Amino acid sequence: MNLKDARILVSATSYGKNDPRLKTELEAQVASVIYNPTGKPLTSQQLAELLQGVDGFIAGLDVIDRAALEKADRLKVIARYGVGVDNVDLAAAREMGITVTNTPGANSVSVAELALTLILSLARQIPEAVSAVHEGKWPRLGGLTLENKTIGLLGLGAIGKQLARRLQGFDCRIMAYDPYADPNFAREFGVELAGMDKVVATADFLSLHLPLLPETRLLVNAEFLSKMKKGAYLINTSRGEVVDEPALLAALESGHLKGAGLDAFAVEPPDPANPLLRLPQVIATPHLGAQTDGATSNMGWLAMKDCLAVLRGDEPKFRVA
Repeated sequence: MNLKDARILVSATSYGKNDPRLKTELEAQVASVIYNPTGKPLTSQQLAELLQGVDGFIAGLDVIDRAALEKADRLKVIARYGVGVDNVDLAAAREMGITVTNTPGANSVSVAELALTLILSLARQIPEAVSAVHEGKWPRLGGLTLENKTIGLLGLGAIGKQLARRLQGFDCRIMAYDPYADPNFAREFGVELAGMDKVVATADFLSLHLPLLPETRLLVNAEFLSKMKKGAYLINTSRGEVVDEPALLAALESGHLKGAGLDAFAVEPPDPANPLLRLPQVIATPHLGAQTDGATSNMGWLAMKDCLAVLRGDEPKFRVA
């Protein structure tokens, strides 16, 4: 189609925040652009109302289900601003002839940096230290060095690889499990590939870099946590649904695990009464792994380019469905 006739919906709330050119260039190429009026992910009903008459959709973490897509009378492409597509009804999209794309690797550096930040913050009790000093205290908090510790990575895709690169200077042992691991990368960066059970049982810090799939949902359950090394730390910058939160709470309260760094929860935002949030050994962040200038700009450009490519009749670079 002629892009000058196209109407685009952008629901990703950080689109263009760090690079205004994303908005000006998109607006210059199409007939009109509708931006998310709520400032947060859209519900199915909200999305259904906005999709009518829209040709292209640059999508955030909205509920993109069959009910919403049935109202999309002209939609040709859903360009996910991010990697995960678990919030998209792919079967419905295929039935309706809607192309789905994503932006793999766009946020991998930023998420890896946050995972490393959480590891170091847990190791050195940074939140407790900052809070104490602000209260006029001067405690001698004991910390851990990463030197000679084992960092376990579940998932050695784009994000896991970036974290492994950043761990090189800490003189730690890096172990990883990934069913599709790149052995050449592992050799180059000194990553020891092993089975999941061995990585889980050996790691002092276990960092999750897993997609949300039927086989990974609630993977980190009571049985899984019982296999972790006593006194170990769990870091999750992937998806909240990968972790059984009641089981994690029990492992922390019993002392089996020493702490956790969580950037994702099963329900977001989590209920303030979520008991994990009252534990001082839990560092919780608001799913901000991809919320950096570099990541949001990368995701924006990749999503926009694939969205416009499909509308022009070209093959997108990162087709999912």
